[in-house]
Amino acid sequence: MILEEIIAYGHPLVLAKHKSTIEITKEVFLTKKGDCIIAVNASKSCFDLNEKTKRILKEGKKIKFVFEANGIKDELIAFGDKNLLLESTVSFVIRKSDFIDERTIAVKANKAAFELKRELIKELKNPNTKLIIRLIV
Repeated sequence: MILEEIIAYGHPLVLAKHKSTIEITKEVFLTKKGDCIIAVNASKSCFDLNEKTKRILKEGKKIKFVFEANGIKDELIAFGDKNLLLESTVSFVIRKSDFIDERTIAVKANKAAFELKRELIKELKNPNTKLIIRLIV
């Protein structure tokens, strides 16, 4: 079941080199320091998720994240956690670790930014590329 669909866009400075996280932001700018950010101008942050999604995430359920842009798909598995805050109004972060802050949407992920398909990341270097992120339980 699809819990949530989030739309975001590429940016020329998408690097996707981070070893432990993936971030999507509602901000429209990006610097080279943001090597975990794979898309900008997102339609939702943690705070904007629907209440059903927040409840399921806080139950610690396994979540599949599907990323799709121009027909190229990649996916990962991560987990919610009872301690999630889901308070960030700017972004959301998927983490390989179990660290939680206001931006964390899921932990114990099986991929970080550097492990995403390079074909997908190449597409996301174009600001006109629309990325669809689906959260599936």
